[in-house]
Amino acid sequence: MKVFVTGGAGFLGKAIIKQLLKENHEIISYSRNNYPELERMGVTHSKGDLSDLATLKKAIKGCDVVFHVAAKASYWGDYQDFYSTNVLGTENIIQACKDENISKLIYTSSPSVVHNGVGIEGKNEEQLPYPEHFEAYYPQTKAIAEKKILEANSDTLATVALRPHLIWGPEDPHFFTRINKRARAGKLFLIGDNNPLVDCVYIDNAASAHLLAMKKLDIRSSIAGKAYFITQDKQIGINDFINMHVKAGGLPEVNKKIPAGLAYFVGTVFETFYKFFDIKSEPRLTLFLAKQLSTPHWFDISAAKRDLGYVPEISTEEGYKRLKEWADNQHI
Repeated sequence: MKVFVTGGAGFLGKAIIKQLLKENHEIISYSRNNYPELERMGVTHSKGDLSDLATLKKAIKGCDVVFHVAAKASYWGDYQDFYSTNVLGTENIIQACKDENISKLIYTSSPSVVHNGVGIEGKNEEQLPYPEHFEAYYPQTKAIAEKKILEANSDTLATVALRPHLIWGPEDPHFFTRINKRARAGKLFLIGDNNPLVDCVYIDNAASAHLLAMKKLDIRSSIAGKAYFITQDKQIGINDFINMHVKAGGLPEVNKKIPAGLAYFVGTVFETFYKFFDIKSEPRLTLFLAKQLSTPHWFDISAAKRDLGYVPEISTEEGYKRLKEWADNQHI
Protein backbone atom coordinates (compact mmCIF):
# COMPACT_ATOMS: atom_id res chain seq x y z
CA MET A 1 0.00 0.00 0.00
CA LYS A 2 0.94 3.62 -0.41
CA VAL A 3 1.08 5.19 3.04
CA PHE A 4 1.19 8.86 3.98
CA VAL A 5 2.77 9.82 7.33
CA THR A 6 2.77 13.30 8.83
CA GLY A 7 5.64 13.97 11.21
CA GLY A 8 7.63 11.05 9.82
CA ALA A 9 10.92 12.41 11.14
CA GLY A 10 9.62 12.57 14.71
CA PHE A 11 10.18 9.99 17.43
CA LEU A 12 6.97 8.03 16.87
CA GLY A 13 6.60 8.85 13.18
CA LYS A 14 9.99 7.35 12.33
CA ALA A 15 9.25 4.23 14.37
CA ILE A 16 6.01 3.74 12.46
CA ILE A 17 7.84 4.22 9.17
CA LYS A 18 10.47 1.61 10.09
CA GLN A 19 7.77 -0.97 10.74
CA LEU A 20 5.93 -0.05 7.55
CA LEU A 21 9.13 -0.50 5.55
CA LYS A 22 9.53 -4.01 6.95
CA GLU A 23 6.16 -4.80 5.39
CA ASN A 24 7.27 -3.29 2.05
CA HIS A 25 4.81 -0.41 1.97
CA GLU A 26 5.50 2.64 -0.17
CA ILE A 27 5.82 5.64 2.13
CA ILE A 28 5.48 9.38 1.76
CA SER A 29 6.55 11.47 4.74
CA TYR A 30 5.20 15.02 5.03
CA SER A 31 6.88 17.70 7.14
CA ARG A 32 8.18 21.27 7.02
CA ASN A 33 11.87 20.38 6.70
CA ASN A 34 14.06 18.03 4.70
CA TYR A 35 15.28 14.85 6.39
CA PRO A 36 18.04 13.02 4.46
CA GLU A 37 17.83 10.11 6.92
CA LEU A 38 14.33 9.28 5.74
CA GLU A 39 15.38 9.49 2.11
CA ARG A 40 18.25 7.07 2.79
CA MET A 41 15.66 4.67 4.24
CA GLY A 42 13.79 4.75 0.92
CA VAL A 43 11.04 7.12 2.03
CA THR A 44 9.70 9.76 -0.34
CA HIS A 45 9.75 13.08 1.44
CA SER A 46 7.25 15.81 0.65
CA LYS A 47 7.98 19.21 2.12
CA GLY A 48 5.07 21.30 3.28
CA ASP A 49 3.06 22.68 6.15
CA LEU A 50 -0.19 21.27 7.52
CA SER A 51 -1.71 24.74 7.10
CA ASP A 52 -1.22 24.57 3.32
CA LEU A 53 -4.16 22.50 2.09
CA ALA A 54 -3.21 22.71 -1.60
CA THR A 55 0.32 21.39 -1.00
CA LEU A 56 -1.03 18.76 1.38
CA LYS A 57 -3.55 17.49 -1.16
CA LYS A 58 -0.88 17.29 -3.84
CA ALA A 59 1.39 15.24 -1.57
CA ILE A 60 -1.37 12.94 -0.31
CA LYS A 61 -2.82 12.16 -3.74
CA GLY A 62 -2.86 8.48 -4.61
CA CYS A 63 -2.26 7.24 -1.06
CA ASP A 64 -4.32 4.45 0.48
CA VAL A 65 -3.94 5.25 4.16
CA VAL A 66 -2.87 8.22 6.29
CA PHE A 67 -1.11 8.27 9.66
CA HIS A 68 -1.49 11.73 11.17
CA VAL A 69 1.28 11.77 13.78
CA ALA A 70 2.55 15.36 13.56
CA ALA A 71 1.62 17.72 16.39
CA LYS A 72 2.88 20.60 18.47
CA ALA A 73 3.65 18.79 21.72
CA SER A 74 4.79 20.88 24.66
CA TYR A 75 3.51 21.96 28.06
CA TRP A 76 4.11 25.63 27.21
CA GLY A 77 3.59 28.04 24.31
CA ASP A 78 1.07 30.32 22.59
CA TYR A 79 -2.45 28.99 22.17
CA GLN A 80 -2.58 30.01 18.52
CA ASP A 81 0.52 27.95 17.70
CA PHE A 82 -1.04 24.85 19.26
CA TYR A 83 -4.40 25.53 17.60
CA SER A 84 -2.88 26.13 14.19
CA THR A 85 -0.93 22.86 14.14
CA ASN A 86 -3.09 20.54 16.20
CA VAL A 87 -6.57 21.69 15.19
CA LEU A 88 -6.37 23.48 11.85
CA GLY A 89 -3.71 21.05 10.62
CA THR A 90 -5.96 18.12 11.53
CA GLU A 91 -8.91 19.74 9.78
CA ASN A 92 -6.79 20.00 6.63
CA ILE A 93 -5.76 16.35 6.90
CA ILE A 94 -9.41 15.33 7.13
CA GLN A 95 -10.33 17.54 4.18
CA ALA A 96 -7.45 16.24 2.09
CA CYS A 97 -8.50 12.65 2.78
CA LYS A 98 -12.05 13.43 1.70
CA ASP A 99 -11.01 15.32 -1.43
CA GLU A 100 -8.52 12.65 -2.52
CA ASN A 101 -10.81 9.70 -1.71
CA ILE A 102 -8.59 8.18 0.98
CA SER A 103 -10.55 5.75 3.11
CA LYS A 104 -8.29 5.18 6.17
CA LEU A 105 -7.06 7.78 8.65
CA ILE A 106 -5.20 6.82 11.84
CA TYR A 107 -4.69 9.68 14.27
CA THR A 108 -2.11 9.84 17.07
CA SER A 109 -3.85 11.37 20.07
CA SER A 110 -2.91 11.42 23.77
CA PRO A 111 -4.47 10.26 27.06
CA SER A 112 -4.08 13.87 28.23
CA VAL A 113 -7.23 14.70 26.23
CA VAL A 114 -9.25 13.25 29.12
CA HIS A 115 -7.12 14.61 31.96
CA ASN A 116 -9.16 16.84 34.26
CA GLY A 117 -6.43 17.66 36.76
CA VAL A 118 -6.92 14.69 39.07
CA GLY A 119 -5.58 11.15 39.06
CA ILE A 120 -6.89 8.41 36.76
CA GLU A 121 -6.72 4.79 37.87
CA GLY A 122 -7.78 1.85 35.72
CA LYS A 123 -10.56 3.50 33.75
CA ASN A 124 -11.38 2.79 30.11
CA GLU A 125 -12.24 5.03 27.17
CA GLU A 126 -15.98 5.05 27.85
CA GLN A 127 -15.50 6.04 31.49
CA LEU A 128 -13.41 9.11 30.74
CA PRO A 129 -15.19 11.97 28.94
CA TYR A 130 -13.46 15.08 27.69
CA PRO A 131 -13.14 17.53 30.61
CA GLU A 132 -14.57 21.03 30.55
CA HIS A 133 -11.27 22.57 31.67
CA PHE A 134 -7.68 21.91 30.59
CA GLU A 135 -4.54 23.09 32.36
CA ALA A 136 -2.41 23.30 29.20
CA TYR A 137 -2.95 24.15 25.55
CA TYR A 138 -1.53 20.86 24.27
CA PRO A 139 -4.23 18.57 25.71
CA GLN A 140 -6.89 21.16 25.00
CA THR A 141 -6.10 21.38 21.29
CA LYS A 142 -5.44 17.64 20.97
CA ALA A 143 -8.90 16.99 22.43
CA ILE A 144 -10.49 19.32 19.88
CA ALA A 145 -8.58 17.57 17.10
CA GLU A 146 -9.44 14.08 18.34
CA LYS A 147 -13.14 14.93 18.40
CA LYS A 148 -12.92 16.18 14.83
CA ILE A 149 -11.17 12.98 13.76
CA LEU A 150 -13.80 10.74 15.32
CA GLU A 151 -16.65 12.88 14.03
CA ALA A 152 -15.18 12.60 10.51
CA ASN A 153 -15.75 8.84 10.50
CA SER A 154 -18.24 8.09 7.74
CA ASP A 155 -19.26 5.72 4.96
CA THR A 156 -16.35 7.01 2.86
CA LEU A 157 -13.64 7.72 5.46
CA ALA A 158 -12.83 5.39 8.36
CA THR A 159 -11.04 7.08 11.24
CA VAL A 160 -9.53 5.91 14.53
CA ALA A 161 -7.59 7.66 17.30
CA LEU A 162 -4.82 6.05 19.35
CA ARG A 163 -3.78 7.43 22.75
CA PRO A 164 -0.24 6.21 23.57
CA HIS A 165 0.90 7.28 27.04
CA LEU A 166 4.45 8.45 27.86
CA ILE A 167 6.24 7.05 24.81
CA TRP A 168 9.88 6.21 25.55
CA GLY A 169 12.84 4.29 24.18
CA PRO A 170 15.98 4.67 22.06
CA GLU A 171 16.29 7.84 19.96
CA ASP A 172 13.88 9.71 22.24
CA PRO A 173 14.72 13.42 21.79
CA HIS A 174 12.18 14.62 24.34
CA PHE A 175 11.67 12.99 27.73
CA PHE A 176 15.04 11.20 27.92
CA THR A 177 17.00 14.28 26.87
CA ARG A 178 15.21 16.64 29.25
CA ILE A 179 15.41 14.30 32.22
CA ASN A 180 19.12 13.71 31.84
CA LYS A 181 19.94 17.35 31.15
CA ARG A 182 18.23 18.38 34.38
CA ALA A 183 19.76 15.52 36.34
CA ARG A 184 23.27 16.47 35.22
CA ALA A 185 22.65 20.07 36.24
CA GLY A 186 21.33 19.03 39.65
CA LYS A 187 17.93 20.55 38.82
CA LEU A 188 15.83 17.40 38.78
CA PHE A 189 13.38 16.90 41.65
CA LEU A 190 10.69 14.33 42.35
CA ILE A 191 7.28 15.69 43.30
CA GLY A 192 5.36 14.47 46.32
CA ASP A 193 5.95 11.46 48.55
CA ASN A 194 3.75 8.79 46.97
CA ASN A 195 5.45 7.63 43.73
CA PRO A 196 2.03 7.27 42.02
CA LEU A 197 1.54 4.59 39.38
CA VAL A 198 1.48 5.63 35.73
CA ASP A 199 1.25 3.94 32.36
CA CYS A 200 3.89 4.30 29.69
CA VAL A 201 4.56 2.63 26.34
CA TYR A 202 7.79 1.55 24.67
CA ILE A 203 8.30 3.15 21.28
CA ASP A 204 8.13 -0.07 19.21
CA ASN A 205 4.91 -1.11 20.97
CA ALA A 206 3.35 2.28 20.25
CA ALA A 207 4.33 1.96 16.58
CA SER A 208 3.01 -1.60 16.28
CA ALA A 209 -0.35 -0.46 17.68
CA HIS A 210 -0.60 1.98 14.79
CA LEU A 211 0.05 -0.77 12.24
CA LEU A 212 -2.53 -3.00 13.91
CA ALA A 213 -5.04 -0.15 13.64
CA MET A 214 -4.22 0.23 9.94
CA LYS A 215 -4.94 -3.46 9.33
CA LYS A 216 -8.15 -3.51 11.37
CA LEU A 217 -9.56 -0.20 10.17
CA ASP A 218 -12.07 -0.16 7.37
CA ILE A 219 -15.35 1.51 6.50
CA ARG A 220 -17.90 0.50 9.16
CA SER A 221 -15.36 -1.73 10.91
CA SER A 222 -15.62 -2.27 14.66
CA ILE A 223 -12.82 0.20 15.45
CA ALA A 224 -13.99 2.99 13.13
CA GLY A 225 -14.86 6.19 14.97
CA LYS A 226 -13.29 5.06 18.25
CA ALA A 227 -10.33 6.03 20.47
CA TYR A 228 -7.98 3.60 22.21
CA PHE A 229 -5.50 3.87 25.07
CA ILE A 230 -2.13 2.28 24.23
CA THR A 231 0.26 1.34 27.06
CA GLN A 232 2.70 -1.29 28.34
CA ASP A 233 -0.25 -2.81 30.26
CA LYS A 234 1.97 -2.75 33.33
CA GLN A 235 2.14 0.25 35.62
CA ILE A 236 5.31 1.81 37.01
CA GLY A 237 5.82 4.40 39.74
CA ILE A 238 6.44 7.81 38.16
CA ASN A 239 9.59 8.27 40.25
CA ASP A 240 10.82 4.83 39.15
CA PHE A 241 10.07 5.77 35.55
CA ILE A 242 12.09 8.97 35.88
CA ASN A 243 15.00 7.18 37.53
CA MET A 244 14.92 4.45 34.90
CA HIS A 245 15.84 7.14 32.38
CA VAL A 246 18.38 8.72 34.70
CA LYS A 247 20.15 5.38 35.21
CA ALA A 248 20.05 4.64 31.48
CA GLY A 249 21.93 7.91 31.04
CA GLY A 250 24.64 6.72 33.41
CA LEU A 251 23.66 8.99 36.29
CA PRO A 252 22.83 8.16 39.92
CA GLU A 253 19.20 7.96 40.98
CA VAL A 254 17.49 11.19 41.96
CA ASN A 255 16.04 11.30 45.47
CA LYS A 256 15.48 15.02 46.02
CA LYS A 257 11.80 15.77 46.50
CA ILE A 258 9.50 18.76 46.84
CA PRO A 259 5.97 18.57 48.28
CA ALA A 260 3.20 18.36 45.69
CA GLY A 261 1.44 21.43 47.08
CA LEU A 262 4.60 23.48 46.79
CA ALA A 263 5.13 22.23 43.22
CA TYR A 264 1.60 23.31 42.28
CA PHE A 265 2.22 26.75 43.76
CA VAL A 266 5.60 27.15 42.03
CA GLY A 267 4.16 25.95 38.72
CA THR A 268 1.34 28.48 38.95
CA VAL A 269 3.79 31.28 39.79
CA PHE A 270 6.00 30.35 36.83
CA GLU A 271 2.99 30.34 34.48
CA THR A 272 1.80 33.73 35.72
CA PHE A 273 5.29 35.26 35.43
CA TYR A 274 5.94 33.87 31.95
CA LYS A 275 2.54 34.97 30.66
CA PHE A 276 2.84 38.46 32.14
CA PHE A 277 6.25 39.06 30.56
CA ASP A 278 5.38 37.10 27.38
CA ILE A 279 8.38 34.77 27.78
CA LYS A 280 8.43 32.20 24.97
CA SER A 281 10.82 29.64 26.44
CA GLU A 282 9.45 26.79 28.57
CA PRO A 283 9.34 27.39 32.33
CA ARG A 284 11.02 24.78 34.52
CA LEU A 285 7.64 23.85 35.95
CA THR A 286 3.95 24.42 35.22
CA LEU A 287 0.83 23.40 37.09
CA PHE A 288 0.00 20.85 34.38
CA LEU A 289 3.45 19.28 34.57
CA ALA A 290 3.43 19.24 38.37
CA LYS A 291 0.11 17.38 38.42
CA GLN A 292 1.25 14.93 35.73
CA LEU A 293 4.27 14.07 37.89
CA SER A 294 2.41 13.73 41.19
CA THR A 295 -0.87 11.95 40.40
CA PRO A 296 -1.64 8.43 39.12
CA HIS A 297 -2.37 7.98 35.41
CA TRP A 298 -3.06 4.46 34.27
CA PHE A 299 -5.72 3.01 32.04
CA ASP A 300 -7.71 -0.09 31.17
CA ILE A 301 -6.56 -1.15 27.68
CA SER A 302 -8.98 -4.07 27.32
CA ALA A 303 -10.52 -2.41 24.26
CA ALA A 304 -7.18 -2.19 22.43
CA LYS A 305 -6.47 -5.84 23.23
CA ARG A 306 -9.91 -6.95 22.07
CA ASP A 307 -10.43 -4.75 19.02
CA LEU A 308 -6.88 -4.22 17.74
CA GLY A 309 -5.30 -7.44 18.94
CA TYR A 310 -2.75 -5.27 20.66
CA VAL A 311 -0.17 -6.90 22.92
CA PRO A 312 2.91 -4.95 24.14
CA GLU A 313 5.54 -7.36 22.79
CA ILE A 314 8.55 -5.45 24.18
CA SER A 315 8.54 -5.59 27.98
CA THR A 316 9.60 -2.63 30.10
CA GLU A 317 12.66 -4.59 31.21
CA GLU A 318 13.72 -5.35 27.64
CA GLY A 319 12.96 -1.79 26.63
CA TYR A 320 15.22 -0.47 29.37
CA LYS A 321 18.08 -2.68 28.13
CA ARG A 322 17.65 -1.29 24.63
CA LEU A 323 17.45 2.28 25.91
CA LYS A 324 20.64 1.88 27.93
CA GLU A 325 22.51 0.29 25.02
CA TRP A 326 21.50 3.18 22.79
CA ALA A 327 22.47 5.75 25.41
CA ASP A 328 25.83 4.06 25.94
CA ASN A 329 26.50 4.09 22.19
CA GLN A 330 25.56 7.76 22.04
CA HIS A 331 27.95 8.48 24.95
CA ILE A 332 25.13 10.26 26.71
